[in-house]
Amino acid sequence: MKVYTRTGDDGTTALFGGGRVAKSHPRISAYGTVDEANAALGMARAALPTDRSAADDRVDALLARLQNELFVLGGDLASPGDVTYPVPRIEAEHVTALEAEIDALTADLPPLKNFVLPGGTPTAAALHLGRTVARRAERLVVETAALEEVSLEAIHYLNRLSDLLFTLARWVNLQAGVAEPVWAPVATR
Repeated sequence: MKVYTRTGDDGTTALFGGGRVAKSHPRISAYGTVDEANAALGMARAALPTDRSAADDRVDALLARLQNELFVLGGDLASPGDVTYPVPRIEAEHVTALEAEIDALTADLPPLKNFVLPGGTPTAAALHLGRTVARRAERLVVETAALEEVSLEAIHYLNRLSDLLFTLARWVNLQAGVAEPVWAPVATR
């Protein structure tokens, strides 16, 4: 099978279940941005230390799960609601699982007293990048939902995912003994 098909040379792409839309369609932007978030999580995994600790293994396993779920989410968004064959979808239990991860990680963290700047370890920095891309994906899914049917669970999932990635970045820095970069307001003239 060839990687290229030439079917998109006219500026359109196929949705699951048939039908073609412009590559600039909000639905395509939404699931393309989900793919970007997935790539950022791949960067975070690649940035994990080679001499892995149990904490690193925990992070790697969680990120592997999230990458698979983002693939499901991308397929979900690429499949309009009228698709007649079964498509894996993001469900409420996916959102609940993210909340459970956030709660478990938060239990280990000191309370937030400042705004946190993206950074710290390479893994934490990549997680912050993934967080911002997930937020952008969420905005694009909301934009798509204003035009056509989109699963509310997809929106909920992206909202919780960005919260989880923020929390996980903090946790990764804590486990590595790296101080969180915090925002220090500076008066401007």
